[in-house]
Amino acid sequence: MAILSLAIAFAVLAIVAGVLGAGGIAGMSMNIAKWLIIVFLVLAVLSYVV
Repeated sequence: MAILSLAIAFAVLAIVAGVLGAGGIAGMSMNIAKWLIIVFLVLAVLSYVV
């Protein structure tokens, strides 16, 4: 559950940074959030299968 909460935190950070005009930080935060969600989904599927 910690990975999902980190992904949500990075997504919120990306939205706030985008609104404030910090495009580089917004892009980097959204990229991190995307990878955290992918890792979460892979681990969720693996735990469901096993």
